[in-house]
Amino acid sequence: MILITGASKGIGNFLLKEFYNNGYSVSGTYHSTMPDNDYLGILTKVDITDIQSISSWIDSLKTDLKNIVLINCASISYTVFAHKSEISKWKKVIDVNLIGTFNVIWYLLPFMRDQGYGRIINFSSVVAQLPTPGVSAYAASKSALWGMSKSLAAENGSKGITINSINMGYANIGMGIDGVPIEFQQQVKLRIPSANFCEPEIIFKTIK
Repeated sequence: MILITGASKGIGNFLLKEFYNNGYSVSGTYHSTMPDNDYLGILTKVDITDIQSISSWIDSLKTDLKNIVLINCASISYTVFAHKSEISKWKKVIDVNLIGTFNVIWYLLPFMRDQGYGRIINFSSVVAQLPTPGVSAYAASKSALWGMSKSLAAENGSKGITINSINMGYANIGMGIDGVPIEFQQQVKLRIPSANFCEPEIIFKTIK
C-alpha cells in the first residue's frame, strides 16, 4: 500500500492521483488544505506533528497495510531573513518538515520490520546545498532529512527496508517555483543542463 503525506496539493497531490489512477492502493493525508472532492475517499486529515493523529490514520488502514511504501511530501516553508524571523514560525517549519516526517516513519517502521519489507521516500531540497537567502528554517529542515534518511537506512536495511531522500530542485509544481521572481528563475535555469524546471511526471517516474 502506498501512503503519501501532504497529498492535498503540490507534488503529494500529483503523486496521489497518478498512483490511484494507475490502479495502486493508496491513502494520503491533508491538514490545512482541503483536497479535491474526487479524492476525498482516499484522503484523511492528519496532523503529522501529533502521534495520536497519525495513529488514528494508520489504525483505519490496518487491514490493507501490507508492502508499505511511504512517500513523505508534507512540508511548509517560512521565507524571511533570520534576524527578522519569529522563533515560533521558524520552529514550526522544523516541527512539520523534520519531526513530523520522523513521527510518521517512527510509527510505520514496526509494521515494515515485522513484514520484512518497506520503502520510504523523503523529499529534501536543493536549498540544502545552494545558499539561498530567506529560507534558513526550510533549508535546515531539508538538510536534516539527509542525515536522518542515511541513519535510518543503515538501521533497517537488513530488514528489507530501503530509505531514500530525493533532493528536489525547482519544479513546475507546488512550492517549486511559487513566488520565485522571473529574473531569478532565469538565473537558476542557466545552472540546469536541460535549461528547464522539472516536470511532475519526471518525479512520478523517479519514485515509481
